[in-house]
Amino acid sequence: MNNEKMKLTKFATQVDLDVLKAFRTYAKEEGKSISRLVTEALSEYLKRKQVRPAFKSAMEEVLSENEELLKRLAK
Repeated sequence: MNNEKMKLTKFATQVDLDVLKAFRTYAKEEGKSISRLVTEALSEYLKRKQVRPAFKSAMEEVLSENEELLKRLAK
């Protein structure tokens, strides 16, 4: 993540208090700002959630073609 290219903006949200406390402790231990860690966490989350279209299509095809077999294996 390149700090020189980042355009920062403020936003507000609500977070579980225990999670926030742990997050603040982690930020302090890592010597990073809350802002930087939130940006890193959101970026990593989005990377994990964005499945390449070709992979997703292939996966759906395999699941569709093998639906009966998968049902029998699930029993």
